[in-house]
Amino acid sequence: MNSIAELSKIARCWNTIGIVGDRTCSELSHFIHCRNCPVYSSAGRNLLERSLPENYQSEWTQFFAETTVKADNELSLVPVKSDILTSTKALTVAIFRLQREWLALPAQVLKETISPSLIHTIPHRSNEILKGLVNIRGELQLCISLSHLLHLETAETTPESLSPLVYSRMIVIEKAGNSWVFAVDEFYGLHKFDDSELRDAPNSATSAAHTYIKGFFHWQSRSLSYVDDELLFMSLRRKVLS
Repeated sequence: MNSIAELSKIARCWNTIGIVGDRTCSELSHFIHCRNCPVYSSAGRNLLERSLPENYQSEWTQFFAETTVKADNELSLVPVKSDILTSTKALTVAIFRLQREWLALPAQVLKETISPSLIHTIPHRSNEILKGLVNIRGELQLCISLSHLLHLETAETTPESLSPLVYSRMIVIEKAGNSWVFAVDEFYGLHKFDDSELRDAPNSATSAAHTYIKGFFHWQSRSLSYVDDELLFMSLRRKVLS
């Protein structure tokens, strides 16, 4: 399907020198993330406003015509030679670093990332896990230390970064109306995996940190720990709000 393949040939600087690439773009220090850059926005508008490639409609019509409906009304796909169909489910995660550990949370719970903000302690309530309150656009949010909750060891030396430009950030997560803010040493961004790439945590893992880990991904020659968001939010409600 030549015309469909042509859609992927548009130059994407964000995949080479931007947040998904080697992060050498000089504009990153100003825009923090490619989605805030006017070049990225302009590319999105051009993509939506472009003319349809030749034979685009006929090729897609042919593709969808190669489906059949079973007698029991279940939809099935006839095997076709196409790289559009995949047999695995995509899993999008938000990747960040705490101390020496690279961690990931489901992208669905990521509300936003912000620049580090002043933390206001709560009298008689602030502790190692609950750090206090942060003001996000006039709304006070509870700020916690995820490092202390996971019992991560403090790094004596700064670990090797993925990029020459490292920005400490605060991450806002939300689930079922509950929001939490925590600081991270480095925020990478979003990344997609196939769910088949998730590996179980080893049975020998007994540390407190591994209690919150669903499994591991092999990523950037690193072991990426996938945090159990259900257990994380449940623990925060029990340890902080109760």
